[in-house]
Amino acid sequence: MLDMAQQLADAGYIVLLPDLFYGYGPYGPFVPKEVFAGDFRALLGPLMATTGPLKAAEDAEAMLAYLATRDDVRGRKVGVVGFCMGGGMALATAGTYPERFVAAASFHGGNLATDAPMSPHLFAPKLKAEVYIGAAENDGSYPPGMAERLQRSLTEADVRYTTQTYPAAHGWMMPDFPVYDHAAAERGWGAMLALFGRTLHGGE
Repeated sequence: MLDMAQQLADAGYIVLLPDLFYGYGPYGPFVPKEVFAGDFRALLGPLMATTGPLKAAEDAEAMLAYLATRDDVRGRKVGVVGFCMGGGMALATAGTYPERFVAAASFHGGNLATDAPMSPHLFAPKLKAEVYIGAAENDGSYPPGMAERLQRSLTEADVRYTTQTYPAAHGWMMPDFPVYDHAAAERGWGAMLALFGRTLHGGE
């Protein structure tokens, strides 16, 4: 994640990388290939239980406040990107602070439209950001019915959005994951940077 944040920073952006699991206390470090070779849900489940879309959105308030203290941040426009469980967090965060977020991207995000009371798709009516959804093929955490539900919510809310399904597995954007797909990841980065380029430039 640090390397990915640096790659985005190298493109000219101020990047904040939150520790999603700070509420759990000390943990890791984990080696993804070792984690996914075993029962990863048993290992990561307790950490994941400490956060979620709403919690991440609430925490973003402090990050926005921090950005306001920096003299190298131009304007008030911000964007957010999430991977895996972070995809839903990105949508919820952009929907919680619509006056600030002009771009939100999700790559191989899961559980984006469920029956949960704080499902990410429920934030669609509040979104003012342009949204990009990069989905993986045959992703059990984001099946076709869920994709249709999310897209319907975005369409009904008149959100500007793009969806793209990559011929890759869930987690393909993560360089240290066993399923990393370099070619698909390069396409994903191109889409992300194009989104941020369209929305974040201008210094407003």
